[in-house]
Amino acid sequence: MSTEIVLTNGRIVTADAAFEGSVVVRDGRIAEVSHGRSCAAGAIDLEGDTLVPGLIELHTDNMEKHFSPRPGVKWPAVPAVMAHDTQIAAGGITTVFDSLSLGDVRGDTDRVQNRTRMVEAICEASERRMTRAEHRLHLRCEVTPDDAIEAVDRWIDLPLVGLMSINDHTPGQRQFLDPSKLKQYYMGKFAMTEEQFEVFHARSLELHQRNAVKHRHEIVSRAQARALPLASHDDATTEHVLEAVRNGMTIAEFPTTWEAAGASRDAGLAVLVGAPNLVLGGSHSGNIAAIDLIRAGQADILSSDYVPASLMEGVFKLPGSDAGIDLPHAVRLASLNPARAVGLNDRGEIAADKRADLVRVRMLGDAPMVRAVWREGERVV
Repeated sequence: MSTEIVLTNGRIVTADAAFEGSVVVRDGRIAEVSHGRSCAAGAIDLEGDTLVPGLIELHTDNMEKHFSPRPGVKWPAVPAVMAHDTQIAAGGITTVFDSLSLGDVRGDTDRVQNRTRMVEAICEASERRMTRAEHRLHLRCEVTPDDAIEAVDRWIDLPLVGLMSINDHTPGQRQFLDPSKLKQYYMGKFAMTEEQFEVFHARSLELHQRNAVKHRHEIVSRAQARALPLASHDDATTEHVLEAVRNGMTIAEFPTTWEAAGASRDAGLAVLVGAPNLVLGGSHSGNIAAIDLIRAGQADILSSDYVPASLMEGVFKLPGSDAGIDLPHAVRLASLNPARAVGLNDRGEIAADKRADLVRVRMLGDAPMVRAVWREGERVV
């Protein structure tokens, strides 16, 4: 039996325009997009609110904090996924690639101890369609741990895996080029003493020398054999980018310098930047500001990273900034562009025949408030 909903009297944001109009949804897909109000009986009055496509998140580690809300605490697995999913959906994200770190440069941390529980819980919740958003897996492959290949082989063939990235968080390699920022970050976030930091630093360099090159090669080969999209991470130099190109990567996550961002764009990689960086006006690591890359036309994708709400906040912050982009452009950064980057051609824009993943947004001053979310035509928020 066919099901239909009509959304009218809203500001409809398509891939290239924003206008007062209506959207007809039929059997989970967008059937019509039109200007003006609809007179259809039972039409939902959006009361002038903005309607955008469901946002698509390619890189968030937000779920980790729900599995370990405090050091040493292990929260029940499926409830942890559901708590994370609630934040994701409330942020207007309808497709999320949960970025799971398969290793950690600091060793056997909570994220490593929880990785099996996280994978199993996501798979269970998705199979039972318990989540509001559609969840997929982004395997973040740290190249330095001794068990890196074992971890990849364990999970790479899961049906939910849709993206892989190569990570090397060895201090001083990519994310933290400024030694003072490096020490400040690790000693501040992880309560290390100076002596503990020096021990950690030396151990990390030793693991890098032993494993990074061979593990990178093996992981890339496995991803290519399965035609999985690959992303680089925290590239800082042109050589990093050239290596990514040689490895067949198509996404550049969080380039840390102008040099790397420009080289990535020149090489045809989709450049992903952080929405928290954008909202806060700069990088907590002391690297390049997202707004500068967007202003220069060198950013293609926004990611909420560690704050789900930042994605919608970033989208609506941009048109009022000096970045020189309008709302449709800003919305593309968090919807159509990430969809295309990972081959999800059935979603990411408000257009006929696309999935009816839709978000109703009302502005409260400068703050976007998500008032309703539909996933495949079913209201989930």
